[in-house]
Amino acid sequence: MQTTQLDPSLSQTLAAAREPGLTLVIGNKNYSSWSMRPWVAMTAFGIPFQEVRVLLDQDDTANRICGYSASGRVPVLLAGEMTIWDSLAICEYLAEQFQELHLWPQDVAARAMARSVCAEMHAGFADLRTSMSMNIRASYPGKGRTNGTQADIGRISEIWEECLSRFGHHQFLFGDFSIADAYYAPVVLRFRTYGVSLAPALDAYCQRVLAHPAVARWVDEAMAETETAPKHDAEMPD
Repeated sequence: MQTTQLDPSLSQTLAAAREPGLTLVIGNKNYSSWSMRPWVAMTAFGIPFQEVRVLLDQDDTANRICGYSASGRVPVLLAGEMTIWDSLAICEYLAEQFQELHLWPQDVAARAMARSVCAEMHAGFADLRTSMSMNIRASYPGKGRTNGTQADIGRISEIWEECLSRFGHHQFLFGDFSIADAYYAPVVLRFRTYGVSLAPALDAYCQRVLAHPAVARWVDEAMAETETAPKHDAEMPD
């Protein structure tokens, strides 16, 4: 994987991103949970791609992102002339293009459940995302514990317990690492930042996720970032 920082000329950057192969446009690794999901999936399964990082909360952030996608959000996957601008759509596209890698579980029942729990993560848990924003470099133990957030934590715990007991066999959610684990990896990091206590089996799952090479690499690179995103920091709970 190659990393491209922002070039002075957006047109040059975009032209380079449109070269053959896959380019993933992401935000700061410290903050961008949605960027983390396809990045971890692609890295975990050895899918080659070029990375373009757009810094969040800068004066030119919106213009930079809109140069890649009219959605104005990251992540964005550029695949030749195609633009895929939603994290779950990106993962589904990758699963279709690289079927031999088995990004989704091979078992039909497990695959259906994996898609369901990813869709629930994609569309739900608004309280968790609001009160416990991802900030890998920070530590806020005990903060962000609204009633809604506690309910979200409880529901995520239920999902993990069911997946691990039915399909995980004390490994990842569906045995082998899959899109589902990549999708919940930012939650694992949120739980670490905010000091969420979990049952021993779920805490052990979190440790396995953190130890996965793709997740560990993202975390290392997030810790090495020096840029900040003021608006994101301002959203941190008191």
